[in-house]
Amino acid sequence: MRSPARPVLDLTDADAVARAREGDHEAFRTLVDRYQGRAYRLAARLLGDAEQARDAVQEGFLKAYGSLDRFEGRSGFYTWLYRLVFNLCIDMKRRDRSSRHVVWDDDVAQEVASSEDPRGAGAGAEASRGELREALALAIDQLPEDAKRTLLLREVDGLSYAEIALALRIPKGTVMSRLHHARRRVRELLIQAGAVESDSDGPRSSRGRGAA
Repeated sequence: MRSPARPVLDLTDADAVARAREGDHEAFRTLVDRYQGRAYRLAARLLGDAEQARDAVQEGFLKAYGSLDRFEGRSGFYTWLYRLVFNLCIDMKRRDRSSRHVVWDDDVAQEVASSEDPRGAGAGAEASRGELREALALAIDQLPEDAKRTLLLREVDGLSYAEIALALRIPKGTVMSRLHHARRRVRELLIQAGAVESDSDGPRSSRGRGAA
């Protein structure tokens, strides 16, 4: 005589996935109930919008359900779901902005444009922040695609090194290396464009220098 089926609430993630693959909707519902709160907190932090966060989580679970046959179980179900929701959020953020016309925060623009120590930025930069933001956007657009994407994820989206590594599926060390070289190249391009000086005092706009 077969033992009674295990209640879905008591299933491990692996067992719930296995039963969901066989068409057990309640088993998948258990996974939704178990992880939708954590997935929502992730999406809300990345998107900063409650409605968009709910949409991302819903789409993430739909993608997970439709891809159960391809889930190999090498990582836990939530790790897999995390990656799905995370990438959906990044795609949503990317659709909300133009890659050529990023609205740069003044402090971010100043930091990216500066030398190794952003606190060394000269006061002359204050006279032309809009000019610096425009030059910065043009400089970043000249970067190789992988470097540009990494820099935008860090400076515009505010992701951690670990989150960028997850989004791009590269080691954390590669993220750090890309950012280092991207920032250095951006500064070189800004110097060539005359938007900042190459002295040790940090970036100062050429217009601000003339006005001094």
